[in-house]
Amino acid sequence: MPPALRKAHQANDKAVDRLYRKKPFESERERVEHLFMLYEQLQSPLVAATKSKPKRRRAKTVKTS
Repeated sequence: MPPALRKAHQANDKAVDRLYRKKPFESERERVEHLFMLYEQLQSPLVAATKSKPKRRRAKTVKTS
C-alpha cells in the first residue's frame, strides 16, 4: 500500500476510535466487530418493521348452478 494511503487509513482508524469509544481498539478485528455490532443494532428495527405476518388466503367458494 502506498505510504500516503496507509497514512490516510491510520488517520481514519483514529477518528473512528475517537467517535465510537473512549478506549482505543486493540486490533483491527475488534474495531470491525464493534462497528458491525452497532450496524446490526441500528438496522434490526428496520428489518422487524418490514417483516409482517403472511396474509391469510380466503378459501375459494365453489359456485353451483
